[in-house]
Amino acid sequence: MPHARKYFANILLLYAPLIIKLIDKFKSMPVTPSMICPDHGIIFRKNPSEILNAYREWSEQKPKRKALVIYDTMWHSTEKMAYAIVDALTSNDVDATPMHLKKWNRSDIITEALDAGAIIIGSPTLNNGLFPTVSDFLTYMKGLKPQNKIGAAFGSYGWSGEAPKIVLESFRNLKLKIFEETASFKFSPGAAKKDFLIEFGKKFAQKLLEECSETKNPGV
Repeated sequence: MPHARKYFANILLLYAPLIIKLIDKFKSMPVTPSMICPDHGIIFRKNPSEILNAYREWSEQKPKRKALVIYDTMWHSTEKMAYAIVDALTSNDVDATPMHLKKWNRSDIITEALDAGAIIIGSPTLNNGLFPTVSDFLTYMKGLKPQNKIGAAFGSYGWSGEAPKIVLESFRNLKLKIFEETASFKFSPGAAKKDFLIEFGKKFAQKLLEECSETKNPGV
């Protein structure tokens, strides 16, 4: 099932609305499959309803109190921000995971994002734009069109600080809900800036909990 979940997240997520319709149509038919043999992939010989139910659940993309803090960093400033935000979210009843783009493959991140209620992306500003690995991930995610998530952005900079705004614009293009407040700091975050990040994480956690309550699926 973990492999099936990863396959769904990276290949089939784009077709989730269609999959829901097809599964509902199939379940309304007087058919009880004893085996499922897909065009490619593993054969389900035992309890094939398990994979049908899983595809239905994954397609719904119901958000949990789960946030992925996805980032890359040049000189560890953005990384320090990421961990401060993770700590703040965790302290406010959100399951938060830091995901460094140099250490996590984008396909594994998308798999983790399947049931996440929030995607928070951090990027340094490089040449008035995004860090290349962040741009790569956003392009990959755009093609899969995830739904039912809140997007937020943060980042550090030396001369200019456009990266968080560019991330939010990518989220808007995906039609995700946006947490409009950004955390954008020049150079490394000091004590006062860490206080801001704690408050940033607290506000975002509250927004996520409200969204999960609206979907009647507030579980972690």
